[in-house]
Amino acid sequence: MEFFYSLGFVVLGLIIGGGLGFYFTRRQFEKQLKENPPVSEKMIRAMFLQMGRKPSESQIRQIMKSMGQ
Repeated sequence: MEFFYSLGFVVLGLIIGGGLGFYFTRRQFEKQLKENPPVSEKMIRAMFLQMGRKPSESQIRQIMKSMGQ
């Protein structure tokens, strides 16, 4: 009987720990995205202009596609 109680507590602990871990990891991930947003088309244009080049729309779309956005 004690075995089932200890097994129940282990399972309950894993469920609670997994839920809390998921919640805090998700909250941290959202905070990081808010502080460091992903690269946008506007940022790519600015980088090209800093290098002294005028990017075409096709170049910008190609870079966005290569980055998986």
